[in-house]
Amino acid sequence: MELLLFHSLWGFEGDLQAALARARSRGFDGLELNLRHPVLLECPLGEAADQLRQADLALVVELVTGGDYVPDLAAGVDDQLAELEQQLEVCPSLAPLKVTVITGSDSWSWGEQEQFWPRAIALAEASGLAVSFETHRSRSLANPWAMVDWLAAFPSLRLTADLSHWCVVAERLMTPELAPIQAMAAHVDHIHARVGHAQGPQVNHPFAPEHQQALAAHLACWQVFAQHHTNRQRDRQSTPAPLTLTPEFGPDGYLQTLPFTNQPVADLLEINTSMATWLRQELGSGS
Repeated sequence: MELLLFHSLWGFEGDLQAALARARSRGFDGLELNLRHPVLLECPLGEAADQLRQADLALVVELVTGGDYVPDLAAGVDDQLAELEQQLEVCPSLAPLKVTVITGSDSWSWGEQEQFWPRAIALAEASGLAVSFETHRSRSLANPWAMVDWLAAFPSLRLTADLSHWCVVAERLMTPELAPIQAMAAHVDHIHARVGHAQGPQVNHPFAPEHQQALAAHLACWQVFAQHHTNRQRDRQSTPAPLTLTPEFGPDGYLQTLPFTNQPVADLLEINTSMATWLRQELGSGS
């Protein structure tokens, strides 16, 4: 199976040329970044797309509605739909391979969810882009135990799987035999390959022996998603599309720090690069 591994620019402070150079030197196939990331504020979007093309790197664009990653409780259905529509209209200028969306709110009633999601999915489909919606804490898709009913109500929903968020919400590791993993597997188009644990969205280092169980649980789920991806390609009798993953270990309270000094306990660039290499070995060898 062909894999495309994306370099997350979460927390990156350089310019776009530096990001491209780092991604290439570390063996990534592309970048994943928020549409509002500072590197895109420094040059026109069309120029950014040209630089990516010249560097032979693909792009995954992340959209966030509701004000920030934790949505403003005052941002209602119509507000977030308007934000989503505006951001989707901008995305084609960047020629992204995929678009991943963090949207909705876990605070909404089911009635509000029913108002929002058919319209959000319609906007995604009308954009002509490969859009998927992330399983993110504080958002509509935060609860793993609701996923079976969610997909029954909205069967055309495409997903970005970030199981680390669900580990925190459910206070347990996600494993392949669980109903939400089985239900979502055929809907996953992109994976955020961060390893969470029962008390947090990010272990301090995925290859530390004390986190072996968490790493194995995440990998087992990613393998299920990868197999469904392969099966979909075979069913379509089309040229197999690469599976896309972003090792997304990040800062901002996710990376643990030492008390009193606030010094990070690990190197995020090293972790994400090592994860990319490891994922190529573990998932790329499958059919």
